[in-house]
Amino acid sequence: MAIVGDAIPAPFTDTPGDPARGRAIVADRTRGLCLLCHAGPIPEERFQGDLGPDLSGAGSRHTAGQLRLRLVDGRALNPDTIMPSYHRVDPSPRVGAAWRGKPVLEAQEIEDVVAYLATLRDDTREGPAR
Repeated sequence: MAIVGDAIPAPFTDTPGDPARGRAIVADRTRGLCLLCHAGPIPEERFQGDLGPDLSGAGSRHTAGQLRLRLVDGRALNPDTIMPSYHRVDPSPRVGAAWRGKPVLEAQEIEDVVAYLATLRDDTREGPAR
């Protein structure tokens, strides 16, 4: 995992991410937990969060590499973020024994979520993704 600027440009797997699987992870309140803090274009899911940025248009605002770093370790960009690191393994004693030493999302799941978020385009915004 090489961080270059504000991104992890290289995918974690050789298998391209699947946006449909990524959407399912984002929508799943027991797996991705994304909608606890974020709102997004998933109308069938009620009670979406508003602590973090809205996921709508995420693919217009960020490159796949930027999205990947935010998922893997948001603290690399903002040490004060409350967003969990979805792929970094912390040796924290406050992690339940069943989850200790394991990432929240596996490498392919990260790629699936990145693929989904990259599809969320804001077509009214001019210019390429940053």
